[in-house]
Amino acid sequence: MLFSEFEKLMSSKRMNRYLNACGGNSRKAMTLYRYNLRLSQDMFTIISCYEVALRNAIDRIMVQRFGPDWLRDSILPGGVFSNPKFGDTAKIIRKAYLGLIRKNAYSHSKLLAEMEFGVWKHLFSTPHFSATGRVLLQVFPRKPKSSARFQYNNSFLYNELDSVNRLRNRIAHHEPICFLQNCDKISTFYLKGVYWKLYSLFQWMEIDASDILYGLDHVDSLTSKIDSL
Repeated sequence: MLFSEFEKLMSSKRMNRYLNACGGNSRKAMTLYRYNLRLSQDMFTIISCYEVALRNAIDRIMVQRFGPDWLRDSILPGGVFSNPKFGDTAKIIRKAYLGLIRKNAYSHSKLLAEMEFGVWKHLFSTPHFSATGRVLLQVFPRKPKSSARFQYNNSFLYNELDSVNRLRNRIAHHEPICFLQNCDKISTFYLKGVYWKLYSLFQWMEIDASDILYGLDHVDSLTSKIDSL
């Protein structure tokens, strides 16, 4: 395909960044764009696998503590998120719950599936972590032990999950992940940082990421191709 046709489909504004990064070489710009799509596809798949594993691990702990419908119950009067300070979280849960009720389709598993990654991340923020009994560190039985220098506590885990969540949202909104942030220079440094963070998070949950991602993870190969352009 000619670059002019490619640019017409993708928009000149979007393609200018790729063109600038490739020194005006239109063929390289199209190649970079395609590599970025493939890398985004792989990373979104990895994040999706991690999100499901995280959600299920959280659910197991919360069911033990609050019962089989803990997520629904959390927004009912007296529920853990019924306090106004949890308004945003309660709003997300309530909207999903009422939507399922309207369709006569409520089940605990379906309500879980309606939640976005941000909900699971926020359970590790200090107010949510405290409200749910400070038990969710059990999700990460293999995390490093805290020391005077490094605290591997709920706040640390919140920040780790936040970086994954931000990358997930970038991909979901079709933003490129093959550049240094806020400039047109080709780099996968930021992406690889989150990628290895995900592998650590899997390991801390006692999950062998190489097994669960077998045949799905081509990130090393793709980042090498991008960085060599």
